[in-house]
Amino acid sequence: MDSMENLDFSADLRTFQMGEAVDAYIVQISNDTVFIDVGAKSEGFIDKAEFTDKDGNLTVKEGDTVKAFYMPSPKRRDELRFTTKIGRTSDKSQEANPTRDMLENAFNSGLPVEGVVKATRKGGFDVDVSGIITFCPLSQMGFKSSAEPESFVGQKLTFAIIEFKNGGKNIIVSNRKILEEEADKKLEEIEKSINVGDIVKVTVKSLQKFGAFVELENGFQVLLPISEISHQRVEDVSTVLSVGQTLEAKIISADFSDKRRVRVSVSTKELEKDPWEGLAAKYPEGTKLTGKIARIAAFGLFVNIEPGVDGLLHISALGLKPNTNLSKKFEIGSDIEVIVSSVDESAKKISLTVEGSAAENASASDKSDKAAHENTEGNAREYFAKHKNDDSGETYNPFAALLKK
Repeated sequence: MDSMENLDFSADLRTFQMGEAVDAYIVQISNDTVFIDVGAKSEGFIDKAEFTDKDGNLTVKEGDTVKAFYMPSPKRRDELRFTTKIGRTSDKSQEANPTRDMLENAFNSGLPVEGVVKATRKGGFDVDVSGIITFCPLSQMGFKSSAEPESFVGQKLTFAIIEFKNGGKNIIVSNRKILEEEADKKLEEIEKSINVGDIVKVTVKSLQKFGAFVELENGFQVLLPISEISHQRVEDVSTVLSVGQTLEAKIISADFSDKRRVRVSVSTKELEKDPWEGLAAKYPEGTKLTGKIARIAAFGLFVNIEPGVDGLLHISALGLKPNTNLSKKFEIGSDIEVIVSSVDESAKKISLTVEGSAAENASASDKSDKAAHENTEGNAREYFAKHKNDDSGETYNPFAALLKK
């Protein structure tokens, strides 16, 4: 059998140019090397260190396909050595000092480079890419980062070359472009895993006046609106949720049409029993009960009958003039005796009256009843239209949080 020294690599090496990109199939992972199939007679390889995160965890597995670039060692031209980034190597025997020609090749092929932020200067940063000083504009460092510029100095980061001019004397790089590409790739994976209607486990990450941001098991943060926490009205999110709490929720909407403004919402209310189910039988017309005043509107009182169920007691049923200031006559939280006038489960509406009111007088004409009903409906619609955003949150962007994962 021929020895390794007698093997002819020339047939392999002629097919690759320095910096040439290939889609490589991972065939084996050893202690320090990832072996890849690049369509040549011999397998190529990449340093395993390129596929480990900051905690030392491997980010690929056998069978995965990765984008790699031919970058032979200056001392060992007989090797099919590849890399995922210029300027990154764990082999100290290599001379990781690419020439301007190599950077131009990286620019033309879209090859990412690795550099060290050396200093800040007007409008951006000096970045050392394997011995060559490049410039990264302030707007191209991080993803919409609000960090102080000095905090980046000394960091080793990955960049894309976005300009290569004057024979390499003027090279502009972008860290933001790399982060956006990485986030887009993660977002594509997340989009495939999110389906409206799925029941998922979430962890509460932060509380807001309009709801809570919760994290899915894949690390992606979504919104739990205050109106979707419970069938019961929630005034203060902190009274029902706490940071770190684990919940089950249902995905109720997912909009990935704008990659920079992804909107995914979940609901815990959807997993509760609907308190309106069976109410028509439970509270037939004429049922007398005691409720609590939950809200006061100009046209009447919303009375809480049971958790998650409010009925409307119109001002006309109280025998008061339409312009009466109900806030001066009633207090939120106080008890009130009411009578059920009608229940509409599908519309989630209960009409209430009080004993001795005109609405309870059986001799009232049908025409008057219809007019009063239409007046109540119109006022209620107007009220909810004005308050439709009470429970909705501001536009949220989980994209930045995604980049931290």
